[in-house]
Amino acid sequence: MNKFSERLKELRTEKGLSQKQLADELMVSQTHISKLELKQRQPNIEQIIFLCKFFQVSADYLLGIID
Repeated sequence: MNKFSERLKELRTEKGLSQKQLADELMVSQTHISKLELKQRQPNIEQIIFLCKFFQVSADYLLGIID
């Protein structure tokens, strides 16, 4: 999941969102987003689906399977 953390942070910053703003959209804490970006926590499948739809990217891209 190394690429996931990098992609999440990249997509969030490209969209001009703070961790708190993304956390509010995902209905989790800011700490949760921070831990996802720091590779200290892994997303569940529902979160992956939400993030793909939110950022309009494929799961393959978000998870680092494709560039």
